[in-house]
Amino acid sequence: MILKVEYFYYVLGAMLLMVAWMALRDRHNPRRYNSALFWALYAVVYLAGEQLPPVTAGLMMVAMALIAGFGGVTLGRYGERTAEQRRDSAQRLGHKLLIPALLIPLTTVIGSTLFKDVKWDGLFLLDPKNITLVSLGCGSLFAVATACWLTRSTPLQAMRESRRLIDHLGWAVVLPHMLAVLGLLFTDAGMGKAVAHVVTSYINMDVRLVAVAVYCIGMALFTIIMGNGFAAFPVMAGGVGIPVLVGVYHANPAVMAAIGMFSAYCGTLMTPMAANFNIVPAALLELPDKNAVVKMQVPTALPLLLVNVALLYFLMNL
Repeated sequence: MILKVEYFYYVLGAMLLMVAWMALRDRHNPRRYNSALFWALYAVVYLAGEQLPPVTAGLMMVAMALIAGFGGVTLGRYGERTAEQRRDSAQRLGHKLLIPALLIPLTTVIGSTLFKDVKWDGLFLLDPKNITLVSLGCGSLFAVATACWLTRSTPLQAMRESRRLIDHLGWAVVLPHMLAVLGLLFTDAGMGKAVAHVVTSYINMDVRLVAVAVYCIGMALFTIIMGNGFAAFPVMAGGVGIPVLVGVYHANPAVMAAIGMFSAYCGTLMTPMAANFNIVPAALLELPDKNAVVKMQVPTALPLLLVNVALLYFLMNL
């Protein structure tokens, strides 16, 4: 193949290294050394990738968690333009500002569909195993180039804006990366069997409604803790869904899995751990309360969770 997904990991790693360098040079950042170390460690993960021994990568993640946990990732100064300058630029460009944002999904769709079988000199143009990610990476690079052209800015200014956004998101940027493997980690550790032992030992699962409620509410609670419904699913499906709902009450596995995931998404609405859904929008909109999105979603999530319990109870044997 010509364009591998690893190439975009290198681009991302180089960008994070630049963020670390800018943080180190920012004397207005009260903890610039800690911030720089945090982003530099994260950059190494992308640059070294599979070359890193697992133990080394794990220690780096622990170090990053300690830096973030002790408040080491802080904001600096970013050389932003004044509000009047931004307003004048927005009025001059108008709806053209949407072009870079629209280029990303457009390029992703085109690359994933029209270029998936394209070859050059016998080699695939795009990595066939990661066609969507490679297309997304191309779209992002096209969007940056287009944004610089439209706004008459330099790539350095784009890098400054990237650093400003990353700093506002802070440690939450790393959460999706870490949570992506949490479900597999819990499964390998036998968490599903532990959950099965606890619920069958201390909760009367002979009542079907109780079993359904434990499964759905458990999916939501584990998602709140882990921030990822896909991480919660193997735990609750292995602990309650398959052995109890399917094995004892003969539930339809497809219905059990689908409504279980819907219940997990209710947990997603109620946790800051789901950073890409709940923390990132607050940072992008520069809301004064970083948990504002979560607070607005809770009144929707709780009734919806009860609806999922009722749906699974009545539909599980279809």
